[in-house]
Amino acid sequence: MQANRTDQQRKQNNYDRSGSGAGTNAQYSNNRRDQDEEEDKFESWRNTKNANTTSGVRPTSTTQTSGQNTGSGSANNNSINRDQQHYGTKNAGGNVNNYASSFDVFSGKKENAFQSDDSSSEEEDYGDDLDDDNVAIRGGDRLELNSQIDSRSEISESVGSVDQEVEPYDFDNLPAHACAYCGIHDVQCVVKCSIKDCGRWFCNGKGINEYGSHIMLHQVKSRHKEIALHPDSPLKDTVIECYNCSSKNIFLLGFVSAKQEAVIILLCREPCLSQFSVKDSKWDMEGWQALIENKAILNWLVQFPAEQEFKRSRKITAQQINKLEELWKEKPSAQVGDLSVIQQEKPMQPVLLRYKDPKQYKDIFEPLIKLEADYDKSFKESQTQRNIRVRFDYGLNKKKQAFFIFPNEDNIRLVPGDELKLCYEQDGQVKWQSRGHIVRIVNEEICLELKNSKGCPNDSDIRFTIEFIWKSTSFDRMKQALKIFMKDETSLSNYIFYKLLGYNTKDQFIKTNIPKHLSVPGLPELNHFQMNAVKKALITPLCLIQGPPGTGKTVTSTTLVTHLVKQKMGKVLVCAPSNIAVDQLTDKINSTGIKVVRMCARSRESVSSNVDYLSLHEQIKYLSHGPFKQMQELILKKEEQNELTEKEERQLKELKRQAEDEILKNAEVICTTCVAAFDRRLRSFKFSQVLIDEATQATEPETLIPILRGAKHVILVGDHCQLGPVIMCKKAAKAGLNQSLFERLVCLGIRPIRLQVQYRMHPVLSSFPSMTFYEGSLQNGISKQDRVLEDFQFQWPASDKPMMFYHSISSEEISASGTSFLNRQEAYNVESLVTNFLKFGLTPEQIGIITPYEGQKAFITSYMQRSGQLDSSLYKEIEVASVDSFQGREKDFILLSCVRSNEASGIGFLNDPRRLNVALTRAKYGLVIFGNAKVLSKHDLWNNLLNEFKNQGCLVEGPTILNLKPCVIVLRRPVKYNPDKRDFVLTETALNNFEKSQMSQIGMSTPSSIRDEFDTRSEMSKTESQISYGNRVSQFGFTDMFGLSKSQQPASQLSNQQQHHHSSSSQINTQKSYKQNDKKTQDGKGSKQQTESMSSKQGQMLKSGNDNDFKNDKFLSSIGGGNQ
Repeated sequence: MQANRTDQQRKQNNYDRSGSGAGTNAQYSNNRRDQDEEEDKFESWRNTKNANTTSGVRPTSTTQTSGQNTGSGSANNNSINRDQQHYGTKNAGGNVNNYASSFDVFSGKKENAFQSDDSSSEEEDYGDDLDDDNVAIRGGDRLELNSQIDSRSEISESVGSVDQEVEPYDFDNLPAHACAYCGIHDVQCVVKCSIKDCGRWFCNGKGINEYGSHIMLHQVKSRHKEIALHPDSPLKDTVIECYNCSSKNIFLLGFVSAKQEAVIILLCREPCLSQFSVKDSKWDMEGWQALIENKAILNWLVQFPAEQEFKRSRKITAQQINKLEELWKEKPSAQVGDLSVIQQEKPMQPVLLRYKDPKQYKDIFEPLIKLEADYDKSFKESQTQRNIRVRFDYGLNKKKQAFFIFPNEDNIRLVPGDELKLCYEQDGQVKWQSRGHIVRIVNEEICLELKNSKGCPNDSDIRFTIEFIWKSTSFDRMKQALKIFMKDETSLSNYIFYKLLGYNTKDQFIKTNIPKHLSVPGLPELNHFQMNAVKKALITPLCLIQGPPGTGKTVTSTTLVTHLVKQKMGKVLVCAPSNIAVDQLTDKINSTGIKVVRMCARSRESVSSNVDYLSLHEQIKYLSHGPFKQMQELILKKEEQNELTEKEERQLKELKRQAEDEILKNAEVICTTCVAAFDRRLRSFKFSQVLIDEATQATEPETLIPILRGAKHVILVGDHCQLGPVIMCKKAAKAGLNQSLFERLVCLGIRPIRLQVQYRMHPVLSSFPSMTFYEGSLQNGISKQDRVLEDFQFQWPASDKPMMFYHSISSEEISASGTSFLNRQEAYNVESLVTNFLKFGLTPEQIGIITPYEGQKAFITSYMQRSGQLDSSLYKEIEVASVDSFQGREKDFILLSCVRSNEASGIGFLNDPRRLNVALTRAKYGLVIFGNAKVLSKHDLWNNLLNEFKNQGCLVEGPTILNLKPCVIVLRRPVKYNPDKRDFVLTETALNNFEKSQMSQIGMSTPSSIRDEFDTRSEMSKTESQISYGNRVSQFGFTDMFGLSKSQQPASQLSNQQQHHHSSSSQINTQKSYKQNDKKTQDGKGSKQQTESMSSKQGQMLKSGNDNDFKNDKFLSSIGGGNQ
């Protein structure tokens, strides 16, 4: 059927449907008649269909004939069972409100409809099988089909010839529209990826995996988002696009039906779903349903392949699909058969608990860094955005700035300091381009400061292309750190060197005088646990401090830095993996009167922060003595004239370098990120004292960078029970790159000093995290009265408990990017509660909204500003962020949207205990969780949390926030939760190396003969300097590493109390803790099994210390293999 399309006709892109209606829960039978009867029915139906000459649409009711079953070729009159509970509403009795509607195609001569059996299988409960067979469509050109749609449903395994062998496809002679993965080519089951550079066909079947249908897998992995139907399909070549705005993003599209007619239209979820409802009230907007359900396109639009088609198709795994997608980037014409010539990838060597030598350490981490770098580069470069409207303005520094808003897609992640390239293209050629750095992001509008504005087009109608610039700086510096660790013995002390490798060297202590009064003016008084942490950190060359939420890590760290400065052992280097954490610590340190400099990367010098006045690039502006007077003149001239001569530019650059060097020399503390610690401006400095905050959020190679600046005293502050490093590449994460150095050292037996008094949360809010994640050790430093707002009159379900879990069973949906999820009903509930909070007197700054999914973050942000009852400016000021973004921060009230609500796909991110710990511990005054309790309760940890809320009378449900009642869901009894323990794997080669090195007695000091054997530098080029590990000298007042036992240490180093604890503690031989294998065979298997048992024990996480540990002072005893 051909028709001409016009812009006006495109607005009439609506769909007449018959048979299955909305199709949300349409099901078809697993008990169908044999194949011959099905084919007979189909042929009879086809003949009737072909006899039709006119077409009309009218709604009609149908009744099911008892025992009537239909085959795969039948047309069905399935009723729509739209579950109102799906959208979060229930009637007074708690029963689901359903309404059924069916549509028939009425032809001029006959009515012909088949009805499917209502029986269902377990799989159908997941919503995979939507059997909407009778669909007529009116597209953008007012298409009208004169017949019903030929629908061949999936054949059940119990039908006919399922068990018979079928002839596979001839894969060498497949039609052009065959699925590029599996070869299925039924025109009703395949769609085309309509992106210009792709054009491949894929089926709507899931094949042998359950990750999603083949078309959905391709769309997600390739980041393509548009599809086209086959011209010979029942719906012909109808364009799949939004009725209102013509958006073709399949992940945004859904359908709504008319209230009075048997007609449907396609609408995008954002922004048209809300905007269109205002314009036209004849559509059932509340019944909007996404075209993608359970990671497949709805069956009425694109059929699921029949079982016989699956049997004939190619069996392709998820791993092969990944490889094929990667191959297409390099060779677009590649096919599945080409995968056989690809060299099998070698599995990545996992990180170890202990390392034989620095060469092994480098050989394991370097490939993982490269893997993550390659993935990060590919990801950044794939985010190019086209057709972006840009406006220009000038900043206070008179530099041109570009302002723009990206499409509302959740896979785009930007932060101030990122570099982008702005391009203007005409006729396929770049006419103008400039790089720039993001200086700020306000209300989703990005401000890009341009490096070169000459020739920039100013026409407001021009559209630009924006490319992401990938920089390898951080990855290069991590690789550099690995090389330095292997070659340069001056980069860190002997003791720390061997501790990082995992050797069980005897504990050493630093000669220092600990002051009687540890608290610092300008900071809060230290509690008992903080004092213990400061004391032990000052005398321990490698110290771990664990700071659970709200326990004052920043105050403790600042106090430590102050006392380190007073020791006059040189400059102190303070680092953290994120700029936000560095800024916070810089501000605190400055409040004590210490000379502190905040050094940031060049790319972030234009990004404003609350410590700008302490930053290196700002402080040089105030130097005017001597040669720096000329520097100020040149800076002023450049600001006035916007340019300097080449000679003047060189002069200014050199004068700035000298000014930076002078400021850094006079500083007592230098604060920067871990990666920036290798900045060339710090090249001439050595830092014997290094403190790393938020150390559990940095990868091990990242943490290594500041340590290799000459460290002899290292303090790591963090919490391994909260979120670890963010690794984009799953393969690298699986191999252990997502493991922080802090956590590995804990596994090695270095017991962290735990801070145990929390000052953030209402005592009710701290109870569950304390008992679950910290063995009940957290104490409350504040009372309930301290966490009550007198003027806030919101009625909590339990009046004295400011928390609740709002249960709803609305369904999750795939977000606009195809890689995340959202839940519209939860977003509606969040907006309703936020509005009530604001009405009750809270300010936007007091409210924080957390969600694990970027898709939900984007949807909540746009929905509140678009549909909120109050002024949109109020909602703009409310922070909506991921769990990761909120780590280390707090808000008065936290709203957590869980999003996940399905019966089959699991709960994803929510299954991470550390992520849950962070989410639950951000709130000071009140916490509200939105989620599907039925789904979440299937997981033990969430079941425990839900039991806690229910026992407290805080598990509720209801149609609105102001009309809640106790939830009647039945939960399993809570079970004892054991925090995940990361297993470190020692490969067979590594184990052999340990055995050859005679290290069966792990707790013993390392003999010099073994140290010589471990000296990998003998394997380096002869031109490189040879350094013997055995000759590394003790430094920084440490007691001799290998020659002096603890009992022989000078008593003057310890206080009387410490001497008492020290003399009473004995070294622990870890060999005793390893289970011996009782059945050793003659062929040596017993030895291997014993080693494997030892490795397993090494991989177990130790519980952190409590107050009793401080009393016994076990920290000062020999750590050994970690069996304290």
